[in-house]
Amino acid sequence: MAALCVEELLARAEQREAEPQRSVTVEKELELEFDLGNLLALDRNPPTSVPRAAGAQRESRLRSLARDNTQLLVAQLWGLPAERAEGAAGPLLAQLPEPSYRLPREKPLPRPRPPTRWEQFARLKGIRRRKRTSLVWDEAAKQWRRRWGYGRAGGDPARDWLIEVPAGADPDEDQFAKRLCEKRERVARNELNRLRNIARGTLPGRGLHPTGHQSRVELGRASEVARVSTASLGRFQPRLPKEPAAPPSRGGKKRRFEPLLGDLAAERSRQLELLRGLGSKKPPLDLTRAVNKQLREEDAEAAKGRKRGQRGKRGRPRPGAAKGKKAGTRRQQRPAGKKRG
Repeated sequence: MAALCVEELLARAEQREAEPQRSVTVEKELELEFDLGNLLALDRNPPTSVPRAAGAQRESRLRSLARDNTQLLVAQLWGLPAERAEGAAGPLLAQLPEPSYRLPREKPLPRPRPPTRWEQFARLKGIRRRKRTSLVWDEAAKQWRRRWGYGRAGGDPARDWLIEVPAGADPDEDQFAKRLCEKRERVARNELNRLRNIARGTLPGRGLHPTGHQSRVELGRASEVARVSTASLGRFQPRLPKEPAAPPSRGGKKRRFEPLLGDLAAERSRQLELLRGLGSKKPPLDLTRAVNKQLREEDAEAAKGRKRGQRGKRGRPRPGAAKGKKAGTRRQQRPAGKKRG
């Protein structure tokens, strides 16, 4: 047994050593068809029949066939024109030709996006989009600089060593100091606008302008808005020493819920009462509600009986009942001692 195992192992080792030493030349009865653009090789040769029971033989035969066809494909690739990438020490790249077989797509082509209204208008008017680069060439510095912002092309005009005096200006006026003063005014104006924007964003609709001359009404509105801006809507916010008390709210009564952590005995009694009411077969009887309902039904039946007595068979009022009622009323109103003629 041991001898057979050793011989089998040696045979496998020899076979493995012989595989990489195979010749690069492969002989085929029918030449293969190649599509080098898709790295495709078509083998028209009929496969040799292998019995189904021999699984190991079939696997080895398929591997050998794949190896031979791959060898032929690689030989065709080495015949293509190639060039070195990244200099002489780079890898060798082959230039593949155009593919001849049209391979099917896995998914359909995406639908083109419909043009927007602006794109339709621009196409109709012949408007073309031109993207401006952020860098421009600065002739003075002889380099590329930003178009806007700090370090832009053209440099800071305040650093000029020579300034031309404009026509009509005072020749004795310092133009450098004037330019510096104008720049400071622009910075201060921008800072004021920034503070105003912050104030408008903080107090929308209440326009608190940082001018230093706010009236008493404006300050009161601003403080009221700041008070109700808390999570509790100013309920726990302390008031100023001379600030008047808040007017009573006109809203309805809010619902109040029992605390989650409180009297456990009361909670237990409420739960037991609820379970007792759900478990009892007899529904709870409200005596006051039942009595009121009975009284309303009796009053409704009595009123219905009176209406039936005042009407005839077809629902018309009886002539005698109405006349007698009116006559009785007249008799009561007639003074005593007089007779009806």
